[in-house]
Amino acid sequence: MSIDKGDVRRPNDPRRELPLLNERIRDREVRLIDEEGNQLGIVPTREALNTARDKGLDLFLVQPDANPPVARIMDYGRHKFDLQKKERETKKKHHIVDVKEIKMRYKIEDHDYQVKLRNAQKFLNDGDKIKVIIMLRGREMQHSRMAIDLMNRFSNEVKDLAIIDREPRLEGKSVIMILSAIPQRGKPQPVEKPDPKSGV
Repeated sequence: MSIDKGDVRRPNDPRRELPLLNERIRDREVRLIDEEGNQLGIVPTREALNTARDKGLDLFLVQPDANPPVARIMDYGRHKFDLQKKERETKKKHHIVDVKEIKMRYKIEDHDYQVKLRNAQKFLNDGDKIKVIIMLRGREMQHSRMAIDLMNRFSNEVKDLAIIDREPRLEGKSVIMILSAIPQRGKPQPVEKPDPKSGV
């Protein structure tokens, strides 16, 4: 069975992703709406395109599946900019909560401790959760109490930004604590990810 190559459309043809705008509108006639939202009735597409051009605007197919299709006279560049702006604002309002990991040793140097503390403060200010892990090796297991004391010191230093979700406790060869950011006034409530990724 032979296939006419002229009828085969490439699925990834970039032209199929282009907006139905101006000369790309193939329909013979359209139901026209002007830039003020007024219905101008069914007109030939060529006439609608000329009307849009006379106004220095575009003809955009807003409902291609209607019968006849609905086209609107508009500044398409401005329309696209407004849509992108709304999308950015929507993303800002929906912060996705990550669970960031902060790993330490119970014998941590003060400088390194301060770095970990600053990272924690940044994550909490961003509305994320923190999983603090102190790893114990070999004989260090005997000093789990010291690791828990360090955890308590750590949580105390971020108490203005965080609440303790899970108190520090020994799990296997690590002491683990989980902190959540305190919701800040004026900020949208964060949306928690089902599968959080780890950081630091």
